Amino acid sequence: MTHVVRRVLGAAVGAAAGAPLGLLLGAFFGGNLASGFEFRGVRGYEATGQLGLLLGAAIGAAIGAAVARGRRANAQS
Repeated sequence: MTHVVRRVLGAAVGAAAGAPLGLLLGAFFGGNLASGFEFRGVRGYEATGQLGLLLGAAIGAAIGAAVARGRRANAQS
């Protein structure tokens, strides 16, 4: 049971760290290189910022869960 809690907490921490990073990278990319990009009714840096936020949270959650799982496996051996 504790391994599930550890993975969920790892995913939450990873998502919390990845979301702002994705937002900033997406807004930077959209403001400089993708000014014509449209997503969810907005264009440019706002659109790529939203997309970066979503992708950053998803990737951060996956990495956080994987790190939490890896630490558990190393702790048992």
